Amino acid sequence: MAERKLARLFDVRRVIGGLFVVYGVIVTLIGVLDGPSELEKAQGVRINLWMGLGMLALGLLMLLWLRLNPPPEAVEEDAAKESDQAA
Repeated sequence: MAERKLARLFDVRRVIGGLFVVYGVIVTLIGVLDGPSELEKAQGVRINLWMGLGMLALGLLMLLWLRLNPPPEAVEEDAAKESDQAA
């Protein structure tokens, strides 16, 4: 039982999604707060803002994927709980 909880906790989609969301928020904030010198170096493109938004979107998609398609152990446990409650 504990192994299944650990497997769900450390699902690759959760780890990657969480990291991308955290880093996406950080890079997006840096992009919003970029000064004129940073914009000049990037030839007028707010690259930090765009990359941060992309990372944020990818992270949220990974977490959505995990939510819509949980690991098989979680599905089996949920089905067992529902059958126990119905009885």
